[in-house]
Amino acid sequence: MKADLVIVGAGIVGLAHALAAARRGLQVVVIDRDRAANGASIRNFGFVTVTGQRAGQVHERAMRARDIWLEVVAETGLPVLQIGLLVAAHSPEAVAVLEAFRATEMGEGCALLTAEEARIHCPPLAQSGLAAALWSPHERRVEAREALPAIARWLAERHGVSFRFGCTALAAEPAGDGWRLETNAGPAEAGALAVCTGDAFQGPFADRIAGFGLTRCKLQMSRLDAATGRIPDLPCAVMSDTSLVRYDGYARLPEAAALRRRLEQEVPETLAHGVHLICVQSADGSIVVGDSHDYGDTLDPFFRREVEALYLDELRRTLELPPLLPTESWIGVYASHPDHVAIVDTPAQGARIAIVTSGTGMSTAFAIGEEVVAGLFD
Repeated sequence: MKADLVIVGAGIVGLAHALAAARRGLQVVVIDRDRAANGASIRNFGFVTVTGQRAGQVHERAMRARDIWLEVVAETGLPVLQIGLLVAAHSPEAVAVLEAFRATEMGEGCALLTAEEARIHCPPLAQSGLAAALWSPHERRVEAREALPAIARWLAERHGVSFRFGCTALAAEPAGDGWRLETNAGPAEAGALAVCTGDAFQGPFADRIAGFGLTRCKLQMSRLDAATGRIPDLPCAVMSDTSLVRYDGYARLPEAAALRRRLEQEVPETLAHGVHLICVQSADGSIVVGDSHDYGDTLDPFFRREVEALYLDELRRTLELPPLLPTESWIGVYASHPDHVAIVDTPAQGARIAIVTSGTGMSTAFAIGEEVVAGLFD
């Protein structure tokens, strides 16, 4: 295999690099150890989240990535299932956080709604307990498990990107003016190399990656459908108070401290498992809800119903829905860093490591891919 750029990893971060390079007319090869997309990139909400991302670079990347997503869905025909985000506030402390956020630059385009206005926008919102809500028009939602394979097919058919699935990268070394990548299917040669392997810390530059201080985050999610009848339409994604102490764009505001103290008193177990509410809806009417965050170097593979019960409680507090039954439950694992920063590293000339470490791959990867490819080829 020979190419201008070889990318290790076919998750959303790898695909983002492939798109950025292909748009420059470069010859691109993407390799992945699995036979199909199987990692964190398909085990998520498919939710391109802008509002609430950390101020500065992360928020700017999310805005840029959202714009690229709009281009991608237009060109691929991928359906956008929901537009926008509603963050429901159930306490004075949560309202104070939303008011403070709305006053920042990141709140541009967002609106603070009364409870009545919020229910007009999203009728399934619970009739009791809602104090106010933040509406954001920025977000988009796709079905992740469908989007990743569709984008890979489009990159291959439209942009000539070559994919080598079931191909494991073993090691990399400089070769002439480029790189030689050793794989279980033979060598690959390229002018440049991008390693986008998520929580797979072995393989090329493993020693370098070991120095980043990464660990892993395990999350739980569920798909629910109505026991009888149909779930009402959700016009947008929905979050709630617990999200305001998880997402840095809110959680780093001074007003968030009082909310955290209140939640620590009211729902300590919820916070202990990093549970916060995200609820989105699929084309068949079912909803995907979660999630949780537990950290460690080696995480157990088991789905815990007691953790699921925590985010289902938050769902019931926020939305009035018919009786629901879980039709799917799963775990995801992604790379994590104590500061929740994305790792973009240059181990040597012509090579980059790109690892999103905060569960924001769908939200920021397209922007990171642009930055990395520009750094390699400009």
